[in-house]
Amino acid sequence: MYAVQCCECHKWRTVPTKDEFETIRENFTKDPWFCSKRHGCSCGDPADIEYDSSRIWVVDKPNIPKPPPQTERLVIMRRDLANMDIHYVLPDGKRAKRTKDVQEFLDKNPEYKDSLPVESFSFTAPKIVLETASNELAWTTKKQNKKNASRSKN
Repeated sequence: MYAVQCCECHKWRTVPTKDEFETIRENFTKDPWFCSKRHGCSCGDPADIEYDSSRIWVVDKPNIPKPPPQTERLVIMRRDLANMDIHYVLPDGKRAKRTKDVQEFLDKNPEYKDSLPVESFSFTAPKIVLETASNELAWTTKKQNKKNASRSKN
């Protein structure tokens, strides 16, 4: 599910498609989103969804570019909720997990250099809002984070 928060009333509105969400996110600073942008919707209408712990919320940074044509940006939540990973599915079906992977693909496939500039790939991951996770998941995450911290000290 994709959602955007109105810059005026701060209500959450669902976004019907990933493509539409990516367009809103890409242009958010120069073209902020308001309820009035949706046909038949206003700030006076009830929110589509409430910000609560009925689901795990993740917040993406604004202005992340839409994935280039023939690619798909995947956002993968780790089981322990410690982080999210960004992968791009490239035209050859392989996944890029970092800029270096994209550059290697372009070096091997120079015909894509003009249509898939490296700058159009963002590996910036959304933040998981832990207070929206269930207590059991949040506890598991805290336990895992402590375990990881103690390992890094050794």
